[in-house]
Order: sequence, then C-alpha cells, then structure tokens
Amino acid sequence: MSSSALKPFKNPLIIALDVDTAEEAVCLAGRLGPYAGGFKVGMQLFYSAGPEAVRRLREKKAPVFLDLKLHDIPNTAAAAARALARLGVSILNVHAAGGRAMMQAAAEAAREEAEKAGINRPLVVAVTVLTSMDQEMFNKEAGMAGPICDRVAAWSLLAREAGLDGVVASPREIEVVRKACGPGFVIITPGIRPSGAARDDQKRTMTPREAIALGANWLVVGRPVTAAADPVKAIKDILDDIKQIN
Repeated sequence: MSSSALKPFKNPLIIALDVDTAEEAVCLAGRLGPYAGGFKVGMQLFYSAGPEAVRRLREKKAPVFLDLKLHDIPNTAAAAARALARLGVSILNVHAAGGRAMMQAAAEAAREEAEKAGINRPLVVAVTVLTSMDQEMFNKEAGMAGPICDRVAAWSLLAREAGLDGVVASPREIEVVRKACGPGFVIITPGIRPSGAARDDQKRTMTPREAIALGANWLVVGRPVTAAADPVKAIKDILDDIKQIN
C-alpha cells in the first residue's frame, strides 16, 4: 500500500453518516467536515439514497468509506467492487467470511477499475467479527468455535494473503491483528465509545484514546457524535482525547 492511499484522511476519525437522505448526509458532512478525517456511508444511507449520496459527498470533497460489506460469489463481488470504485470512494469493504477468492477478486476489480477511470484506487478492507457480538453470541448463535480473537486473526491473515489493505475489527482485537499482520496493515475500528458514553448495541468497545494507542489507523464513530446535543463539541472532544497520546 502506498502512502498516497492514506492522504484523503486528514485525521484518524471517520464519522458514520447513518441517516436516510443525501440532504441530511451532506448537511452533517458540511458541519463536521472541518474536524472529521472522513465519513462512512453505510447500508442505511446507501440503501435509502443510493449512489447519489456518495456522489454528492464527493462533490463536496468529503472522503468516503463505503461500508457495504460485500459478501457473494467472487464474480458478483468483483462486479460490485468495480461499480463502487467508480464512485471515487477512499475505502470500500468486503466480508472476510466470503473467503480468499472472493476477497482477491473484489480487490483486483476495484484497483483495475480505478486505474481505468484515472482515479485514486480505494483501499479494500475486510470486515471480521461485528462489534455487536460478544463471545457467547459468537459461539452459540453464529456457531463459531473458539475465541473471537482467534477468528479475527485468522481472517485478517487471509485478507492480507488475498491482497487486501486491511480489516475492520473491534478495538479488542487490534493487538492480535497487528501482531499477525504487521505494521503496514490497515486497521479500521468501530465500537468506539468515549468515556461515559452509552454502549448502545455495541459489545466489544473501547475509548478513542485506547484504540489509537493500541495501533488502530482509523476510528469509526457514529451516534456519540451525530446524536450528541452538540455534534461539533462531541467531535472536538474526541480529537482532543486522541491528541493526549504521547
């Protein structure tokens, strides 16, 4: 991964735009843009407003992490990655459970399409185990044996072998991913909750300062900022917290 791939993000904080319309997303991005490193467009916004939401954010020069967790047969995932790469996003993701061939096909397709379009290639990362799952759910409901951290480490290694740039993993697995995959592998961390904030439906959480100190490259934060009484103050407080790391 070249250093230029990291340039669209001016700081480690990615704000999740979990809203229903492009208008709401653009408004939030305009308000928080001076402070956020970038913005996440997930299923809620993309399924409600479609690619137009991404286009409008890109028109405003907002860096976008497109979080759709592609998970299908390799040919379908590759075709989807091509279409999404054309939107000019900075990051897109697949699900590691789709396997090596699927991940490799999606990553190669995204890179080829970006080169053909003459735009910066997106980073392609793999989602591991959702932050809403705890150990009991992982074993009993998902039917997966062993500790969550072992599965995250194994999927991270598979993603690296498939040519991906990194993974999405909870802050509780940052250390095992970094140990398994080395310093150049990107770790994007959701499940971030400032000290004293409600955990909502997140199970494996950590504060922003803790996650960055352990080696996360980017933090994805949604409700603690966007649902705050003063979102600008909330995002400034998180950035101030991160800056205290020596």
